Amino acid sequence: MTARTHPFQRKANLASFQERVVFWSLRAFTYIILLFGVCIFSIIIIKGAPTVFDSFRVTGSFPFISNDFLFTKPQTLHVFKYKGEIKQMAADDYYAFVGQTPAPPPAEIPTTPPAPAPDANAAPSGVAPVAPVAPAPPAIPVPILTTTGINPDDITEHETYSYAAGGIWPQIVGTVLLVIGSMTVALILGIFSAVYLSEYSKQGPFISAIRLAIVNLAGVPSIVFGLFGFGIFVLAFGWNVSLMAGWFTLAFMILPVIITASEESLRAVPQGFRQGSLALGATKWQTIWQNVLPYALPGILTSSVLGIARVAGETAPILFTAAYATSDKLPWEITITPDRLSSGALGYLEYPFLWIHDFVFHGVNALPYHIYVVSSKIPQNEYTERVQYGTAFVFLGVVMTIALASILLRTRLRNRLKW
Repeated sequence: MTARTHPFQRKANLASFQERVVFWSLRAFTYIILLFGVCIFSIIIIKGAPTVFDSFRVTGSFPFISNDFLFTKPQTLHVFKYKGEIKQMAADDYYAFVGQTPAPPPAEIPTTPPAPAPDANAAPSGVAPVAPVAPAPPAIPVPILTTTGINPDDITEHETYSYAAGGIWPQIVGTVLLVIGSMTVALILGIFSAVYLSEYSKQGPFISAIRLAIVNLAGVPSIVFGLFGFGIFVLAFGWNVSLMAGWFTLAFMILPVIITASEESLRAVPQGFRQGSLALGATKWQTIWQNVLPYALPGILTSSVLGIARVAGETAPILFTAAYATSDKLPWEITITPDRLSSGALGYLEYPFLWIHDFVFHGVNALPYHIYVVSSKIPQNEYTERVQYGTAFVFLGVVMTIALASILLRTRLRNRLKW
C-alpha cells in the first residue's frame, strides 16, 4: 500500500524555498544580535563584578560588597615602594600614612671667609702674611620631619594614577537625581501635551504638522539637545551647569517619545468610557482625569521605562549642562553661613528656600560622564581599567533598578484596572 500524501500539504517550489531562506535569515540575525548583547553584558559583569564585590575576595564576609568603591569619592591612586614593599593607597590614605610637615630650615653654621690672595704688585709691608683659613666642611642635611615618623627617603618608585582609587558615590547619586528629576519633568509635560493633542485639539493640518515635528524630534542626536540646553538653560536663563539645567535638557530630549506613547495610550481607551462619563454629567476634564488617564497610565509608564535608559546613558547633554568632572560634593552638602544670610535680602525665615535654590542649582557628576572621563581623558593602565568596568557594572545595576521599579508599578496598575 502506498502512503497517501496530505491533500493540503504545501508543495516544494521556489516560493516556499524563498520563505524558508527569509525565515532562517531573520532568525540568524536575531540570535546574532542577542549573542552580541550577551557578550557585551558578560564582559562588563565578569570584569566589573570583582571591583564591586571585592570584600568577598579580601574578607569573605557579608554583604560581600566593596564599601570603598560604592560609598566614597574618586581619588588618585599612589603606588610606591616603602622599605622594599609595594604599597597601593588612595590619596587620603597616602597623606595620612606619610603625614609630611614642612621641616624647619637647617641651622646656619658660621664659616670664616678665606683671606684674599696677596697682590703680586703690592709693595711688601713688612708684615708676615696670614695663612689662609681652610673652608668649613659642608653642612650635614637634616632629615625631613613627619608627623607619623615616616622618612620620605624610604619611599621610592612613587607613581600616581588619577581616578584609579576611591569610589563612585557622587556619580551614583548624581545619576539617580538626574534620572528622577528629568523623568518627573518629562512625564508632566508629556502627559499634558498628549492630553491636549488627543482630547482637546481639533484634528487638522496644523495638528498633523505638530505630530510630525514631535516624531522627527525623537531622532535628533543627543549632542544637539546638549548644545540646545547649554545655550538656553545654562547661558540664556543663567542656570549655569546645574541639576536644573540637566533636568530640563534631558526632559526635552525624551519628551517626543513620552508624548507619542502617551497619546497612543490615551487613544487606546474605549470611547464608551468617555461617553458614559459625559452622559452622567461629568465635565470633560473630570472625564479625562477619572475615566481616561487611569486606564492609560500603564502604557504611559511603558514609555517611561524607555526614557529612563536613554536619560541615564546620554553623556553629551550631561557634559554640557549638569556635570563637573571633579565635583565630589553632593547637593545636600551645602553650608549656608550666617554672613551669607545677612548679606542679601534673604533672611533666616527664608532659609529653606535658599537651601532648595542651592540644591537645584548645584552641579553634579554622573556615571556615564565618569566612564567617559576615565576611559578617554586620562592615561590608561591596569588600575583605571578596574574602575571603568566597575563603574559600568554599577551603572547597569542603577538603570535596571529604576526600570524595574517602573515595570512593577506598571504591572500593579494593570492588575488593578482591567477593561
